[in-house]
Amino acid sequence: MIFVTPYSCMTPEQLEAAYQAELANYETCKAKKLNLNMARGKPAKAQLDLVSDILNVLQTPEDCFDGTIDSRNYGELAGLPSARAYWADVLDCKPSQIFVGGAASLNMMCDIVSRAFTHGLLHSPRPWCKEEKVKFLCPSPGYDRHFQIGEFYGAELIYIPMTPTGPDMDMVEEYVKDPAVKMIWVVPKYSNPDGIIFSDETIQRFANLKPAAPDFAIIWDNAYCMHEFEGEYVPFPDIISMCEKAGRPDMVFEFASTSKITFAGGGTSCMAASEGNIDYFTGVFGVQMISYDKVNQLRHVKYLKDKAHTLEIMKRHATVMGPKFRCVADILDREIKPLGIAEWKRPTGGYFISLNAMPGTAKRVWNLCKEAGVTMTNAGATFPYGKDPNDSNIRIAPSLPPVAELEQAMEVFTTSLKLAALEKLLNK
Repeated sequence: MIFVTPYSCMTPEQLEAAYQAELANYETCKAKKLNLNMARGKPAKAQLDLVSDILNVLQTPEDCFDGTIDSRNYGELAGLPSARAYWADVLDCKPSQIFVGGAASLNMMCDIVSRAFTHGLLHSPRPWCKEEKVKFLCPSPGYDRHFQIGEFYGAELIYIPMTPTGPDMDMVEEYVKDPAVKMIWVVPKYSNPDGIIFSDETIQRFANLKPAAPDFAIIWDNAYCMHEFEGEYVPFPDIISMCEKAGRPDMVFEFASTSKITFAGGGTSCMAASEGNIDYFTGVFGVQMISYDKVNQLRHVKYLKDKAHTLEIMKRHATVMGPKFRCVADILDREIKPLGIAEWKRPTGGYFISLNAMPGTAKRVWNLCKEAGVTMTNAGATFPYGKDPNDSNIRIAPSLPPVAELEQAMEVFTTSLKLAALEKLLNK
């Protein structure tokens, strides 16, 4: 075994020598003129190919019926009965607590916020646009698009640190005492980007929140509810029933979609909530549409069948995803771990690896990667307003490139990490 000296133990002369070596490596990387992308959690072509037989599910007019309901026609705004039953099976709630949407759950999340500002939620004393101040809690590192929605509607975004078991719940419980705090965004299973599964205690504390605002909402974005790529499926508590038992049934809105099960941008999504919220928003959504694409809903129900069959499909996805995440983690373990310049965890599901580089270097790493032909998620994007207080977090998305391209991208990334750390240590 070759012993590698951590940068923190090197003399100035050794650091300078290491810097010159990595600078040469970086110039070699740039000379390859790569054009690789690890920025977004896109499914790979191999994943899309393995589910493309979904296109053959509906072949005759008779195939388009859900019982007596013709999916090609108007109606069933809250979704086909079979589609509502499918999502209820996946999320362990009731079909009456499901509203089935279009291809992207993000659309419905944005709609919820939009209607809250224009008309209010079920228990709002007034529309949020008439409040003096509206604040959203943003556990971070988190999903940049959640933060963008809050910023777009003018909410004040409040940073909540993530812990190994989920958001810092002491801070959450303290902040919700402020009646101006109206919402919190969370990805509770394989969180984006840390890959954290919220602990049972954290979930229970969410269900037992006592917010001052009567219309406080938890946006429970369960995007990766069945997305294991290592090991067996991890069961997850039903937050809808837990909030109901705690006496706040209308506090939570849960979302999921098939975007990384079938086609990204061509699947179905759902909102799970109390019957009161489903009734309220069925009326609200009825103003803007007659129904979502029920033909696609039926196609997905016939193809995915139920939760058990969908989990079998996810095992096929895991054969594509697993090797990519192992590739990234193995390279980080080999090239970066001995140097002591970054921290990360090996996730077992979801779509990202979250790396914390030496404070003050994430933006520099991002720029170095960009100059060498590797596109990463913007440094800071995983925090409200795009401002990482430590300039440290970098989100890696290994899903799209083939393993051979990942190896090339990771060579650039690890070289950039080393170079940025050495620059910092040498005050260059």
